[in-house]
Amino acid sequence: MDWDDLRIFLAVARTESLSAAGKRLKIDPATVGRRIARLEARIAARLFAKSPQGYALTEEGTRLLPHAEAAEAALDRAGEALSGPEGLTGQIRLGAPDGCANYLLPQVLARICDANPGLEVQIVALPRVFNLSKREADMAIAVSRPEAGRLTVQKLTDYHLHLAASRAYLASAPPITGPEDLKDHRFVGYIPDMIFDKELDYLTEIGAGPATLTSNSVSVQLNWLRHGAGVGIVHDFALPAAPELARIIPNRIHLTRAFWLIRHEGDGRVLRLNRFADILTREVRAEMARLEAVVATQTIACQTIP
Repeated sequence: MDWDDLRIFLAVARTESLSAAGKRLKIDPATVGRRIARLEARIAARLFAKSPQGYALTEEGTRLLPHAEAAEAALDRAGEALSGPEGLTGQIRLGAPDGCANYLLPQVLARICDANPGLEVQIVALPRVFNLSKREADMAIAVSRPEAGRLTVQKLTDYHLHLAASRAYLASAPPITGPEDLKDHRFVGYIPDMIFDKELDYLTEIGAGPATLTSNSVSVQLNWLRHGAGVGIVHDFALPAAPELARIIPNRIHLTRAFWLIRHEGDGRVLRLNRFADILTREVRAEMARLEAVVATQTIACQTIP
């Protein structure tokens, strides 16, 4: 059994598709199928069961998977040993919820890449949980700590959210001096049946809503608020990018959440990913502190109370 066979096996296991595996490996899907068939014949075991949903691992394939991943990690470590400790290089794909991806990560990752010119970083911004076992990303940021799976998890940072609206909206809308006044206002929020994590159900938590204008995208919600569409919950770290917005009754309505950095369990021995995770954690915490300090010094609109 050679590495090239295992590489193809891993691609099919992670994508559950010959065509998707071929696209990832830049080889023809028919070639992927032939290579898998050849590997199965060589080891006298069936590794995949084909179904309408795709290629699922058999019991034998499931047993082979951690060994293939260990071989992959060993090759990564060998490459790191040869390249030396000077700087991070190669490609790293990071999955993140779109609020984090749009308003926190760009400046953080730009600084990391400035310090490591050989590094290429991809941000996959999707409003859902990532499947690291299928290698959709090398690591992911989530708003809840996962309770299952072969994963390692570390707390990245806490963050805060407040009710906010545009200053123009607040100047023309009924005043908000307490939570009881919110019934007179239109809410912007998430599409209820697309809230993929209970931590994002902000309006239910504060006893407000339902929202009239809804999107699964934080950026869409923020732009609605910027254009005076109503009132909604906003990440404090996003407010410096939207100076039109003001926090509303911040001492009465405020939420605290955390971002978690999630990695595949087998990647804990990959030095390059460990170093990236350490740098990312340090830089994210520093940037979060900077952005929230900016917000704390901003003048609260006259419709809010201290």
